[in-house]
Amino acid sequence: MTGVYNPLLVCLSLVVAFLASYTAMELSGGLNALASAKRRPLWLAGGAVSMGVGIWSMHFIGMLAFSLPIAIGYDFTTTAASLVLAVGVSFIALATASRGALSRLRLVMAGTIMGLGVAAMHFTGMQAMQMSPGIDYTVWKLVLSVAVAIVASMAALWLAFTLRASDVENLVIKRLGAAFIMAIAITGMHYLGMNAANFAADSLCLADAKLDANWLALAVTAMSFTVLVGTLALLGFHTSSLSLSLERANRQLHYLGTHDALTNLPNRQQLSLRIAEAVAESTRKASMFAVLFIDLDGFKSINDSLGHGVGDDLLQVCAERLRQDLRHTDMVARLGGDEFVIVVENTLDASSAAAVANGVLRRLSQEIVVNGLPLRVSASIGIAFHPRDGANADELLHSADAAMYAAKQSGRNTFREFEPRMNHTALKSLILQRDLHRALIEDELSLSFQPKFSVATQSVTGVEALIRWHHPELGEIAPLEFIPVAERSGLIVEIGDWVLREVCRNITLWDTQGLPAICVSVNLSPIQFNVPDLVAHIDALVGAADVDPSRLMFEITETTAMQNVEKTSCTIEALQARGYAVAVDDFGTGYSSLGYLQRFRFDQIKIDGSFVRDLDSAGQRGSALLSAVVTLARALQIEVVAEGVETEAQFRTLGELACDQMQGFLLSRPMPAAEVAGFLSGALMRGVVVVERLRTAHAA
Repeated sequence: MTGVYNPLLVCLSLVVAFLASYTAMELSGGLNALASAKRRPLWLAGGAVSMGVGIWSMHFIGMLAFSLPIAIGYDFTTTAASLVLAVGVSFIALATASRGALSRLRLVMAGTIMGLGVAAMHFTGMQAMQMSPGIDYTVWKLVLSVAVAIVASMAALWLAFTLRASDVENLVIKRLGAAFIMAIAITGMHYLGMNAANFAADSLCLADAKLDANWLALAVTAMSFTVLVGTLALLGFHTSSLSLSLERANRQLHYLGTHDALTNLPNRQQLSLRIAEAVAESTRKASMFAVLFIDLDGFKSINDSLGHGVGDDLLQVCAERLRQDLRHTDMVARLGGDEFVIVVENTLDASSAAAVANGVLRRLSQEIVVNGLPLRVSASIGIAFHPRDGANADELLHSADAAMYAAKQSGRNTFREFEPRMNHTALKSLILQRDLHRALIEDELSLSFQPKFSVATQSVTGVEALIRWHHPELGEIAPLEFIPVAERSGLIVEIGDWVLREVCRNITLWDTQGLPAICVSVNLSPIQFNVPDLVAHIDALVGAADVDPSRLMFEITETTAMQNVEKTSCTIEALQARGYAVAVDDFGTGYSSLGYLQRFRFDQIKIDGSFVRDLDSAGQRGSALLSAVVTLARALQIEVVAEGVETEAQFRTLGELACDQMQGFLLSRPMPAAEVAGFLSGALMRGVVVVERLRTAHAA
């Protein structure tokens, strides 16, 4: 019995095969781009159903295109089984093409399984005709059709895998071409398998043949078109959403790559690009622009003592203040740590940049409250101008950094414009930072001691320990030069420990020589003062030397004291409870508030030498401050020491104001540790009695 084909339905089966193949291409690409691992199995299952329906529809329409002289029907259960096989085959295809590397072995194995599955679907579908007698197959044609199915499956897998990426050139055209090739292969396998079937002349179809084949073909076509087109539409929506997500992610990645995560300010990379643009614009217009390099003063001590959380909050507030009052053409960026840079474009002259710097200093010096703690920071600012101080970003930043260092050397909380000599200063600071490590190890550091005297009797009341550094190549390095370097490098704590051990060693030496038990003052830097467990740390060093705590006084600046009022008050009380004395140094140069003296209850106040110098010219500034401090100190039982006394006129005025003690070149310069014993012995022989410092008894 010979059958014939409906040309229209044959063409329709080819169209469905093409649509199913293109859907498979899109599905493999969509699954490859799917980021969510949780959603992947759902998409894979849905895609397998869609693709399986497409393949099965092509096969079923091809079956319906075939007609025999007898009525033909199809068993529902067997037909449904062929559909399940088609979905399973599609699942294997999508899972293989959308994930992992497609090795040759994997391609052969997956292609063979898929091809056998397609052949099984086809012959199961033919079995649904339930012919009697059964269909007889020409063996070589049957084997050939299975071989074609396997080869076509391998080709389909390779094409789908190759074209799954979204960055392939002319992707849509290539996928359409590949889909056409796959459709020809699939339909060729189907009709080759149909051609292998032989029907006996007296064959009967036992399956229900009530439905019209043409209408059934149209229904299956409509169903497959709906599923496949719906899948493509859903893929398109997903791809669009994915593209938007990727675009947002790319924007976010770009933002993160060009901005600081903590402050949301542009980072060094973005700053370099902005400076390069400003250089090009400045060159084109023959104009000038400025680069301001900003480093926060006192930030490290706050960060170390209060924790990085408080430090981060402080940096965020500072960043917000740096943004204020800037023009839209200017930029503020964070380089890292507590370093910021402002690019000020179209500066007519140096005064424009100076005005910006003054505004920054004013805003940053205002009190900042973090977690209920009132904090204060200042800033040192270096200014460089293009084209005078640099031709590119690196040169300008280097010049501005050197100027910033000069601002720190000038006392901080100020700004400096770059000068060529500053490069030498910056280079020297790097040398000092490098050599400080060696200085600690090779005994290049030493101590000198400057006596303090009673104003009333001129007797010695104590000595202050002063650190000295004799550099083997550079000679004597002033403390004002190397102490800031030590603070910036973090060596100041180690240096401070060395100073305290040396002081204790000298106290023990003087005691063994029978000298008077005078008190020695030791300066604490802001970083030292904020070391966690400071009192316990000091106790360990002093206890190891077996020195009485009453022999030591620790001096801190008022700026250090005001960084964290609550913590300062607790630390001072803890030191005094252990027997140490505490003094405030350089009084009058920082907050100059007499009110905090009552709160902190220092043992001693040291008036800065700048106020003492005013006494020579009968200036009211120094006299007024000294008079007020002495009056309040008397009420609070706090000693007052005047620093920097160099003239007889200053000495007489201090006597008139009833100041307790003085310190300065008038009576004694600092002396090496080896000379202190002789100085004290000579004072005793001359009858200048060494008196012990008055200890103020604070209620515990």
